Amino acid sequence: MSVSYRWVIVAVGALMSCVAIGAMFSLAIFQEPIATATGWSHVGIASAMTLNFIVMGFGGFLWGAASDRFGPRIVVLIGSALLGLALVLASRAGTLIEFQLTYGLLVGLAASAFFAPMIAATTAWFDVNRGLAVSLVSAGMGVAPMTISPFARWLISAYEWRPAMLIIGIATWVLLVPAALLVRRPPAESVDAGTEFAAEGARPQLSKVFRSPQFIVLGLTFFACCAAHSGPIFHMVNYATICGVAPMAAVSIYSVEGLAGLGGRLLYGSLADRIGVKPVLVAGLLVQAAALATYLLVSELTEFYALAVVFGSAYGGVMPLYAVLAREYFGQRIIGTVLGAATMLSSLGMAFGPLIGGWIFDTFANYSWLFIGSAMVGLGAAAIALAFPPLARREPQPAFGVSS
Repeated sequence: MSVSYRWVIVAVGALMSCVAIGAMFSLAIFQEPIATATGWSHVGIASAMTLNFIVMGFGGFLWGAASDRFGPRIVVLIGSALLGLALVLASRAGTLIEFQLTYGLLVGLAASAFFAPMIAATTAWFDVNRGLAVSLVSAGMGVAPMTISPFARWLISAYEWRPAMLIIGIATWVLLVPAALLVRRPPAESVDAGTEFAAEGARPQLSKVFRSPQFIVLGLTFFACCAAHSGPIFHMVNYATICGVAPMAAVSIYSVEGLAGLGGRLLYGSLADRIGVKPVLVAGLLVQAAALATYLLVSELTEFYALAVVFGSAYGGVMPLYAVLAREYFGQRIIGTVLGAATMLSSLGMAFGPLIGGWIFDTFANYSWLFIGSAMVGLGAAAIALAFPPLARREPQPAFGVSS
């Protein structure tokens, strides 16, 4: 199989991350229409997203381990079928608890089937420009707010929320099931050289891996980073609406964040290949914390757009770097398991934001404390990242070269 097929893997991974994460995060667009139509509380609806992240965390670990053992194709194929089914069932939910169980549990379980397996597949295909390749796969998450979110908003306006969610579920099957069949292993597995855990020859002991300083710092940083930005991302549309921004324009802020996240992933991934992952990660986390605090000062649409560029590029840019660090520290053989475990911690961090943000809004009728707390947690993430052990030195690589 030609090495050029690696770019097919990147494209498939980007599509899957776009559809899966876009479908899950579209709950931010559905939140107000669902509350208006059903009378369910904001915190009750937001708790479905909290369940998403909790289940996504544990599911990511299980799917990642399954990917290491059985290969990524079967994992993402099952995830594709399950995600469409979950959205279809959620669209028919008659009570809040039914919605929380279908959207919260099943969507979270299905969405977790893509990130770790596809990132693991991508790192196996690439030796040169690995940071850029992983960033491109992750870029699908940045494209999601520019595609799935406006599509959801248009569907809700045209058909109400239940038919809109049903249509998105069917579209998920149409897009993801054929894409999953394109996933392949590389013609030759990459050699794990220069990593402490791969150097032992035999499959590394997971108990040793999960107790290592490398994994502890990786997991804690990932957790704090996601805990910092999850609430503001989920509640951004509602926050902008409260500030007087029209609903469709508020959704466009979400889209601008996604576009900026796409650019941030490419920029940060290329910089990580050139100057190292750790300094780029720490810088991105500091920018994220500063942007979160600045949201307390904005109220006009143009101000939201300007800050969305900064915030979106920061949180989008740092996300793929955790996968690159996991690959560099632990090697290819257990990358799915390690990344799944790290993603589990990050998902638990993500779980706090929507629920706490909903509680803050229901209690204080504003989001000030959400942004204050998120900024503080973001600073904590940057502080933890400073403790990353040094990686083995590697020669800088060209930004867009292709290895043979």
